[in-house]
Amino acid sequence: MAANGQTKEGIDGPTNPMVTPLLTDLYQFTMAYAYWKAGKHNDRAVFDLYFRRNPFGGEYTVFAGLEECIKLIANFRFSEDEIAFIKETLPTSCEDGFYDYLRGLDCSDVEIHAISEGFVVSPKIPLLRVEGPVAVAQLLETPLVNLINYASLVATNAARHRFVAGKSKLLLEFGLRRAHGPDGGIGASKYCYMGGFDATSNVAAGKLFGIPLRGTHSHAFVSSFMSPDEITEKSLHSSDGSHVCEDFVGSAQAWLNKLKRSNLLGGIFGETNQSELAAFASYALAFPNNFLALVDTYDVMRSGIPNFCAIALALHDLGYKAVGIRLDSGDLAYLSCEARNFFKTIEKEFGVPDFGKTNITASNDLNEETLDALNKQGHEVDAFGIGTHLVTCYAQPALGVVFKLVEINNQPRIKLSEDVSKVSIPCKKRSYRLYGKEGYPLVDLMTGENETPPKAGERILCRHPFNESKRAYVIPQQVEELMKCYWPGRSGKVREELPPLKVIRERCIKHLEQMRPDHMRRLNPTPYKVSVSAKLYDFIHFLWLNEAPVGELQ
Repeated sequence: MAANGQTKEGIDGPTNPMVTPLLTDLYQFTMAYAYWKAGKHNDRAVFDLYFRRNPFGGEYTVFAGLEECIKLIANFRFSEDEIAFIKETLPTSCEDGFYDYLRGLDCSDVEIHAISEGFVVSPKIPLLRVEGPVAVAQLLETPLVNLINYASLVATNAARHRFVAGKSKLLLEFGLRRAHGPDGGIGASKYCYMGGFDATSNVAAGKLFGIPLRGTHSHAFVSSFMSPDEITEKSLHSSDGSHVCEDFVGSAQAWLNKLKRSNLLGGIFGETNQSELAAFASYALAFPNNFLALVDTYDVMRSGIPNFCAIALALHDLGYKAVGIRLDSGDLAYLSCEARNFFKTIEKEFGVPDFGKTNITASNDLNEETLDALNKQGHEVDAFGIGTHLVTCYAQPALGVVFKLVEINNQPRIKLSEDVSKVSIPCKKRSYRLYGKEGYPLVDLMTGENETPPKAGERILCRHPFNESKRAYVIPQQVEELMKCYWPGRSGKVREELPPLKVIRERCIKHLEQMRPDHMRRLNPTPYKVSVSAKLYDFIHFLWLNEAPVGELQ
């Protein structure tokens, strides 16, 4: 470990300091001891990390969490304190030689091949292939599953929200206060940004990952003011510094009176809440270039919108442009349309350029369903602030990532089950994505490690891993190998670099756009096909029959 906290490979430790070799299940240590006791701890094993079903009833998943996995692997070493705790925890019959073994343990004999972070992935396809001493690989199982499970789930949730909202809308992640603890909050901000959100309210995540930050004020700020008389410093310099408005509050009140007398706006509102006007004026004096007001503390159309417009017009007189409003309750479709009409009327009557395009942000416990409903009703919202349902993955709490042994000492292994979906696909494999004429992915294909790779323009038989009648010939226009070496260990292979978060986000957006629309739709999406080669299909079923006990009837 270098003095700056990096390994010699230049890889920092995990973002969360709780991610250590002890972040695992007890049975990983009991198995490690049993392997060591039997002299099997250095047997060369291959494990696949994958999931069995796409989340949220969809047909795609965004792969996330790889960077944190590699950070763990690069820095995987036991401290003396950790070894002492393990010794206290395991039975006293465990020999001291095992703890000496743990002292020398790292991941230098481990190889990690993985799909690149941000890719769209499918069930059964290995996201990570872990190859190394069986005891070390087992000690890695729980933390790797933990680091990928939530990351991929919340990134997928973000991508689904983005798909429903559409490309043109600004999506803001506001979930920190409702997230599952500090780590859930930090992880949600990172992976929602990766999945297509534009910004977060989470300041710590902004510092850690360079995610753009957004936020204004709460209802408490508005209701903390009692009257405009509370504002003692009322002056505001113009945006170009050429002159000073000595009474900005008075200017706003003058505009409010003009709006009341307007022929086009007459009758929409009467006396607005003056404490709300005071709060808006105070915020505008503090942030004249970034004034965005929460307008539903008292009454949106009779107070919040007129008060906002009065402040915005007073700012306009001084050369500033108000950012917009936020709606946090009520009928968001109706209120956004009414607010838009109000803004357009002001632009028309008072000749204020682009006032009709003033930004409208909506929050209030939004999720996929409410976004879809707003689209169907018709709305004028430009940006959505989404929290609870997004970061808690309320619609589905876990992805169900698994970690299965597929080879030991070059001998393929299979895990059988009466539930076919839980049968593992044996041996070390390679994975490919086959693209059709229109540029959309057609199918993901797994082959044995030593099979001839599929080639563009050549006909390939793709088979369902377990259903013999499901098969098709595919002539791909493009073939993309999915797995790359992200941790070579001592193999001498070239290590794939970990890109910055912004690059991963761009990759994610690109891959989501490549997917066929019927695979992406919310309801009844067309299943995306995952297949195996003819050779791998034959081998799976040979091994299945070889390992399954034969029943006997009497």
